Amino acid sequence: MKIGVISDTHGHEMRFQKACDKFFYNADLILHAGDVLYHGPRNPMLEDYNPAGLARKINNSKIPIVIARGNCDSDVDQNVIKLPIQAPYAYIYAMGKRIILTHGTQFTYCNDPENPNWQKMINEIADQANNLSADIFITGHIHNNILEKHGNAILLNPGSPALPNRKDKKPTIAVITDDKIEILDLYSGDVLLHY
Repeated sequence: MKIGVISDTHGHEMRFQKACDKFFYNADLILHAGDVLYHGPRNPMLEDYNPAGLARKINNSKIPIVIARGNCDSDVDQNVIKLPIQAPYAYIYAMGKRIILTHGTQFTYCNDPENPNWQKMINEIADQANNLSADIFITGHIHNNILEKHGNAILLNPGSPALPNRKDKKPTIAVITDDKIEILDLYSGDVLLHY
């Protein structure tokens, strides 16, 4: 089985399409950790900002998509996306694993691994993942990558293909298969993190 994981597309249609064409084309499922259509008041609109086009691509996907509600997702977004935007958690059972998907606004916000609050945020996420007996706990929101095991749970944040907060500014997505989890550079396909 193959699961594509994406978050924080913020209405950038072609970034979503690139992920689907290059990495998710043969996936069995796509998980989106929120902030799907709206760019947000603090984020720039890139040249491919087209929330209506992105909504059409999601609605027409032949691959099932599960979406967790992000802080930039609204009732209006639910009116144009035919799939339920679930909040605060979406529960998925796949590959014999309990996967929990959430945007992550409930945790301390920190998008810089060198900031002392980064470890506080990781600990909060790990505590929640283990409290909910997750095998894989997926978040978004910070536009930066996490791929670590804490207790019984693997914590995964795929970053953002549209507005990355990585130091190198590489746009990223993730892929889960039966035997590995990889965070990939959207353009080069390079594996940036793996478990």
